[in-house]
Amino acid sequence: MSKSLISTKHLLGIKYINKDDIDLIFRTADNFKEVINRPIKKVPSLRDITIANLFFENSTRTKLSFELAEKRLSADVINFSASSSSVKKGETLLDTVNNILSMKVDMVVMRHPAPGAHHFLAQHIDANIVNAGDGTHEHPTQALLDAFSIREQVGSLSGKKVVIIGDIMHSRVALSNIFCLQKLGAEVKVCGPATLIPKHIGKLGVSVTHNIDEALQWCDIANILRIQLERQDIKFIPSLREYALYYGVNKQRLDKVNKDIIIMHPGPINRGVEISSDVADSDQSIILQQVENGVAVRMAVLYLLAGRAGIKTVN
Repeated sequence: MSKSLISTKHLLGIKYINKDDIDLIFRTADNFKEVINRPIKKVPSLRDITIANLFFENSTRTKLSFELAEKRLSADVINFSASSSSVKKGETLLDTVNNILSMKVDMVVMRHPAPGAHHFLAQHIDANIVNAGDGTHEHPTQALLDAFSIREQVGSLSGKKVVIIGDIMHSRVALSNIFCLQKLGAEVKVCGPATLIPKHIGKLGVSVTHNIDEALQWCDIANILRIQLERQDIKFIPSLREYALYYGVNKQRLDKVNKDIIIMHPGPINRGVEISSDVADSDQSIILQQVENGVAVRMAVLYLLAGRAGIKTVN
């Protein structure tokens, strides 16, 4: 009998779930992907459940994806933005969340600039918590949708070679992807300038290269990250133009690779910097599929966490 209950009350990070959890999320997402491609794209699974989206950092894609996933599940949705809240007046994170929970909220989806903010909350509140990004730590649902998208293309990830290219140091996507891909049996390499690769990343079991042509020749899948200038307090590269010259993935580089590799990007794309338009829009790119799959995967996560918490769900 296949497992039907996720092992954790919260999704704080990929580090804290197991392969069975990931497989369960993917099987559930398969069903929800079929739902969102119907003429009527809504199911009553989380009817009468209230979910609060708490975004203490700016977000477009992740916030919209979660909100759409919640509405596809028929949940009631509250959207919170720190820029227009009492946080600006000095209110603490715990006070903010407790005030929201006093309105009988069942689940919290949160993005916060402080690594570990979700762990802190999990120790103080009863609601389910989904990490939508915490500082440069983790972004678990992005890693899940990335791996789900690869699985759609190649089947099992076991033995597949995935290179993550770009600003590894400041990326929560990179860390969650490394954890997720390794749990699914993939081999992971990171590539970028030495200044943007964490010093001890090899301890996570990944290999490192600073040669992008070598990385592209090695991999089956390339997940390309942007340079996160907003997280950099000092200058880690001479210029974006120089980065594009040495690490940008363009058609000329791909033409030198003697196989077709899958191109991914979590967004937002800086066209002409880490990736050229002719690559982003090519047949090898699954960037738009990643966006579509994000809704199905987040529906699966919310549905399974609600079931784990004993919240009544409708099949």
